[in-house]
Amino acid sequence: MKITRQKHAKKHMGFYKNNFGFREPFQVLLDGTFCQAALRNKIQIRDQLPGYLAGATQLCTTRCVLKELESLGKALYGAKIIAQRFQVQNCSHFKDPVSGSACLLSMIDEGNPHHYFIATQDQDLAKKVKKKAGIPLLFIIQNTMVLDKPSPKSLAFVEAIQANQLVPVHQQQSIEHLKKEQGLVKESGNRRKRKRAGGPNPLSCLKKKKKVQDGQQSSTAKKKRKRKRNRSKSEAQAVSVQLSVEA
Repeated sequence: MKITRQKHAKKHMGFYKNNFGFREPFQVLLDGTFCQAALRNKIQIRDQLPGYLAGATQLCTTRCVLKELESLGKALYGAKIIAQRFQVQNCSHFKDPVSGSACLLSMIDEGNPHHYFIATQDQDLAKKVKKKAGIPLLFIIQNTMVLDKPSPKSLAFVEAIQANQLVPVHQQQSIEHLKKEQGLVKESGNRRKRKRAGGPNPLSCLKKKKKVQDGQQSSTAKKKRKRKRNRSKSEAQAVSVQLSVEA
């Protein structure tokens, strides 16, 4: 059972990494119900969760969750002690605290830009989380932590992306950031058009045939003159030889 559970978790994590840009350390938002279930089932969240998700994790909660646990008194005192050990993320309810479930829902609004996991035993909160795309859901069952399979909303969102109908929010942000870094963002105002560097003048590339021909003609004329001079010398020598023989 442990091997199959690990395989399912690996498969689900690959889905969220490839389609929604989840990266280590994985930020997990926990509420009081999850902490209470971990305490009851003797689960060491900080030690066991990184191995289950196959990566570093950052356990988080909010002020509203801590306030809610304090208001419930001694019944959830142990869960409050566990939650206080985690990093407290800033929420928008500093002056007017809300319920833990409402606070966690507000933390994953606008496409879950911080890539939070939600860890809860609250069924109502889990149903609301599943209505949002790209939010991994953790819960405890049979003394073990389980990463829920991707919701139909997440699957439909990915299918729409693959059909080139939508672009994920995290990809839009990364594309805009890269455009700004590379200076590809259009600026207001008219820009002067630069003249393109033209190629060489085709007429200047033509070979000068006349000069070459003139040079060839002069060289052939010189050769003919040399031949004539050589003939005249040889004839003169022949005549002198004959005269000497006759004498």
